[in-house]
Amino acid sequence: MVIFPPVKPERLAKYLKPYVLKMHFTNKFVSAQVIHSPTATVASAASSQEKALRSSMESTRDVAAAAKIGKILGERLLLKDIPAVSVFLKREQKYHGKVRAVIDSLREAGIKLI
Repeated sequence: MVIFPPVKPERLAKYLKPYVLKMHFTNKFVSAQVIHSPTATVASAASSQEKALRSSMESTRDVAAAAKIGKILGERLLLKDIPAVSVFLKREQKYHGKVRAVIDSLREAGIKLI
């Protein structure tokens, strides 16, 4: 017997935030991705692990690298016609340092934050 998940009513679905920005920071790299919530797929992503980006960065883990990742992700989102995203922060992430650099550079690229 298969139990299907409940279908959300249309009036509720139009108020949900379909694109969510998630960031991940390690001791070596910075990565950010925008996830399309209804389909649970990655709409766009950028990381300091990409070979094309590593050569142009001095360090792949500092605030400047985070700002560059945010700028590149913003450009990629505009190419895919995604004008706005909502930000998902983990409990330990605060709007400071690398998180702030990614979010501010997304704003500068022209992405609206919901």
